[in-house]
Amino acid sequence: MAKKKARKITKPTTDAVKILHGRYFEGKPKKQALLEEERANVTVVRQIYDLRTDAGLSQRELAKMVGTTASVICRLEDADYDGHSLAMLRRIAAALDKRVQISFLPLSRRKPPRHNRHA
Repeated sequence: MAKKKARKITKPTTDAVKILHGRYFEGKPKKQALLEEERANVTVVRQIYDLRTDAGLSQRELAKMVGTTASVICRLEDADYDGHSLAMLRRIAAALDKRVQISFLPLSRRKPPRHNRHA
């Protein structure tokens, strides 16, 4: 007589973030890509704001150091703004004695396909 495999019984989650992620993003690559883009924007916004405030600068003061206007700095610190240019980020970094570092990270845990360069 064959043995039955025991099923692992999982308790339903009560974590609202997990529930919403499962409902609106899981298995939906376009929505997942938009979510990742927004996360990246928020990260940049937060870093600009933190660098400025840690330096004790107002938006107007940072703008003067960078050679732009306070309204540009305000826009760059707005989470809905998605026009962060690398050139502007470098100008802000230089004004605050920092440098910009960019990393490319995998979107998933899958290994990327290997390309044979010597084929």
